[in-house]
Amino acid sequence: MTASKIVNFRDIGGIPVAGGTLRPGIFLRSGQLVDLTPADVDFLVNQHHLKEVFDFRSKKEIEQQPDTTMPGVKYQNIDILASATNSSASIEDMLMHADNITEGMLNTYEQLVLSESAQKGYHDFLTEALKLNEPLLFHCFAGKDRTGFGAALILKLAGASDDQIYADYLKTNEMRKANNEAIINSLQGKISAEQVKALQVALNVDKSYLERAFATINQHYGNFANYLTEALDLDENFQTKFKQTFVISE
Repeated sequence: MTASKIVNFRDIGGIPVAGGTLRPGIFLRSGQLVDLTPADVDFLVNQHHLKEVFDFRSKKEIEQQPDTTMPGVKYQNIDILASATNSSASIEDMLMHADNITEGMLNTYEQLVLSESAQKGYHDFLTEALKLNEPLLFHCFAGKDRTGFGAALILKLAGASDDQIYADYLKTNEMRKANNEAIINSLQGKISAEQVKALQVALNVDKSYLERAFATINQHYGNFANYLTEALDLDENFQTKFKQTFVISE
């Protein structure tokens, strides 16, 4: 049987949150959907009833590795870091910041909060998700940073605890393990030893990265509620509507 090309995939629903349970089968996250097998497409379209894909990658990333088209599934590109001044979200960016990759990753998470494209992008994604109210999948390249922060926003909006948010975020390290090793092995001899070490760091997530994003929210907006209205330009009642739609009451 051909191995699945869907990496770092999971349904972030089905967990207990304040006031009930986050609906399962609605919010799916993964890495890029490139060269999917027929079995992969069947898994997403027929088993998960996928209706729309939100691709958080840049135009350049998509040109180099476009998603597989799936029948009956809408596709939307939201370039989350288009206006970011300094990020390490793509392989190319990771290699560029090899001399100080940890600082590069922390800067990326600040940009996920503060850059204009991220604020507009997450606004568009969340408002579209509420309007769609059907199974969707969101992803970037590795499904860990742009996607990881997006998942954290959904979980926080739904009333998940910090422990639940970080648990989902850190699952990436186990779920990407084999794929990360394959990427590094494919680049051995083509990049420097310093760049190999940088990739070994950057292809994983660290709790401190997401902590930096939430600290940036508190530093610039005071709290999460202000961030939603001031940075993401969401209606004051958005979180209430979100919970009414996606949280199954106890």
